[in-house]
Amino acid sequence: MRAYGRTDIGRQRTINQDYIFVSQEPVGKLPNLFIVADGMGGHRAGDVASRMTVNHVVEHIRQSKDSNPITLIDNAIQEANRRLVEEAKTSPDYEGMGTTIVVATILQQTIYIANVGDSRLYLINDSIKQISRDHSLVEEMVSLGELNEANARRHKKKNVITRAIGAESQVVPDFFEIEYEPGDKILMCSDGLTNMVEDVVIRHIVNHHEDQTKVVEALITQANQNGGSDNISVILIQLDY
Repeated sequence: MRAYGRTDIGRQRTINQDYIFVSQEPVGKLPNLFIVADGMGGHRAGDVASRMTVNHVVEHIRQSKDSNPITLIDNAIQEANRRLVEEAKTSPDYEGMGTTIVVATILQQTIYIANVGDSRLYLINDSIKQISRDHSLVEEMVSLGELNEANARRHKKKNVITRAIGAESQVVPDFFEIEYEPGDKILMCSDGLTNMVEDVVIRHIVNHHEDQTKVVEALITQANQNGGSDNISVILIQLDY
């Protein structure tokens, strides 16, 4: 396994509210751990929310005795949500803060994934497949048949999310378990990438370079060239043969 991640402020924001964590080494009982979080809230509250949430998730996983990856990640997310809700009460500046999160760990031939919000995880080979499910108003409209995928990308409410860490006292992540083939790639990202770069272009860039660093830099560059309207975070994981 080889992995690389980076976060970029983009071209139109003054604060980076994204936060990432990349570890190919064991974290607690997990053999590796990858996280992307995209914060929301008033001035500086978003970056506090994403950083705190990721740090709390990592801390809980390091200290937990659980070995089941789904149980471990779920408990970590619940604890991070509880702490963020409490922290939001300590200052008017933090009122309403929250964050998306997508978490992944790879054990043997299985990828375990959790997500809250609209940060995404893709499996990429000759095709590109979104594994995580957006918790967003637009995604609900697509699911109900009220909106097609093409119009969803341009919808004025595409950034309205329906689930987030810190939004309520209880949070319900979605969980996924998928098998992978050697040579597959995992892409995790905030919507600063996916709102700026279409999936087909993402797949082309990912498959154009062998080096993870060059791929991540190329994706961020493309998002910025297309407007860079938001912070951009990308983690790319190459799964070995």
